[in-house]
Amino acid sequence: MDYTTDPVHEDIRKGIRAICDRFDDEYWAERDEKHEFPWDFYNAVVEGGWLGLTIPEEYGGGGLGVTEASIVEREISASGAGMGGCSAVHIGIFGFEPIVHHASEELKKKYLPRVATGEMQISFAVTEPDAGTDTTAIKTFAKKVDGGWSISGKKVWISNAHQAERMILLARTTPKEECAKKTDGLTVFFAPMDRDKVTIRKIPKMGRNSVDSNELFIDDLFVPDEDVVGDVDKGFKVILTGLNAERVVAANAMLGLGEAALRRGTRYAKERVVFGRPIGQNQGLAFQLAEAKIRLEAADAVLQKATWMVDEQLPCGAEANYAKWLCAEAGFYAADVALQVHGGMGYSKEYHVERYFREARLMRIAPISQEMVLNYVAEHVLGLPRSY
Repeated sequence: MDYTTDPVHEDIRKGIRAICDRFDDEYWAERDEKHEFPWDFYNAVVEGGWLGLTIPEEYGGGGLGVTEASIVEREISASGAGMGGCSAVHIGIFGFEPIVHHASEELKKKYLPRVATGEMQISFAVTEPDAGTDTTAIKTFAKKVDGGWSISGKKVWISNAHQAERMILLARTTPKEECAKKTDGLTVFFAPMDRDKVTIRKIPKMGRNSVDSNELFIDDLFVPDEDVVGDVDKGFKVILTGLNAERVVAANAMLGLGEAALRRGTRYAKERVVFGRPIGQNQGLAFQLAEAKIRLEAADAVLQKATWMVDEQLPCGAEANYAKWLCAEAGFYAADVALQVHGGMGYSKEYHVERYFREARLMRIAPISQEMVLNYVAEHVLGLPRSY
């Protein structure tokens, strides 16, 4: 790997920082407090030309890779926007991989050019309340009808549903008991978010409140045949597209949040004077901040390798999982230390570290839990028996 500065990447960082400088911590605290989507920020990202970054140029996108998408999300998060800022634009920057790689040419030409213009927002509708991480156990079912499919079922933890025009929806098209493999019989649809057929209910949650999370109740939603993504009954392969890439992009966002937290914690340690000296002079706090820095740097080293391997299209399931696990742990540790350094004021909203802490905790659960990463490593790297 070449660790010298890439001028293109530096230009990306400068461009994103210039946008983020217009939206300070107070802006994000207000969006979080009011549970409001950050439209001003979203529109600024659109105007800057950053949506559709990884969509091929022939469909109006930027034609860039995971490395560039990761840089964008890391800078957004590190600005203090955190996971709220990243989640507001994540799908537009990176989330159309299943469409890019598996949809028909007609579907791609129809919808992808609208991504970069900011006209179309979508949701991922995969997770279900009774299935969780066991994707093959989903019960949402698509029944074949004239000209398309009628879909009914429930989805949970669906981000951005209130703004979304469409959703990448995973449903069963063949009952599980009739399939040779449990991963068969699943199909991906680029389905309309028809409010007459889809009831959206917000989930009150701990953090990242500027972007909604929802339950969906789907009742006889019609999706035409032309909106099927990939082959019928082979949707599990489609939904896995970009899985390793998603993990390294999310890991970059997590590192950015850790950097924001460490920056605030270090500044407070220099400025806060107790017993006649800055509290950062006390090793009990200084060592925690130093350890947070080391953890972030170590996680970043593993992450850079994984990101490079994704863009080189090398097998990197293990490396992507290592990076996700390490970055989630390092980012959360930095957020926890920053809160601790602030003492009682860290528990208040005034210094923003409590928001960082709440958002950092999410990344030990999403986009895959730390425990599932360890399951993967135990089985696929160490060769231990499957535990689930």
